[in-house]
Amino acid sequence: MERHILVVLPHPDDESFGIAGTLAMHLNNGTPVTYACLTLGEMGRNMGIPPFATRVTLPEIRKQELEASCRAIGIKDLRMLGFHDKMIEFEDQELLDSSIGALIEELDPSLVITFYPGYAVHPDHDACGEAVVRTIAGLPEAKRPKVHCVAFSRDHEQAIGRPDVENDIRDFLKQKMSSIQAHRSQFQAAELLGKKKHTDKELQARFGKEHFWTYRFE
Repeated sequence: MERHILVVLPHPDDESFGIAGTLAMHLNNGTPVTYACLTLGEMGRNMGIPPFATRVTLPEIRKQELEASCRAIGIKDLRMLGFHDKMIEFEDQELLDSSIGALIEELDPSLVITFYPGYAVHPDHDACGEAVVRTIAGLPEAKRPKVHCVAFSRDHEQAIGRPDVENDIRDFLKQKMSSIQAHRSQFQAAELLGKKKHTDKELQARFGKEHFWTYRFE
């Protein structure tokens, strides 16, 4: 059992597909989870199908969707750090790293979950992972928490190998599906998924396992 898990991701909905079941599983085991979301995804292009958001209303809608997703998973400690969507790579590194470092100092997590730098498709994803790794690398080795990374870019396994952590989260698929459904503005499939039961074999096969790479510090 982990002492405390800190999740650092850049956008609302980043938690849903890749790690929601794992977080629900840890919470069920009594491990506290803190989710630090760097932005509100306010520059996202999706406005719902049919559209129900506008460029003006999207930040508040995505904030509410994020809160609903966290409730579905069971996360009670949500931190919204207020950085700018699609600009994480251009943020002041000292400010970004100090924000992450302050959370690590406050929470003393035994595990941090983020994106694998360079293998997570979106520039914000990569920059977020880089900031987490950079911050933890600056700690004394004895004080570094484990870092589990999500990776999904094309041919990523050729570069970093196969994931060394696989979690069977089929018992927590209901929470995961509810997390995905919470982000209605972003996922056209949310309504369709909501019509299937979490015991559906297709859903179990598609979403029932979550994979992570343990980051190896040099």
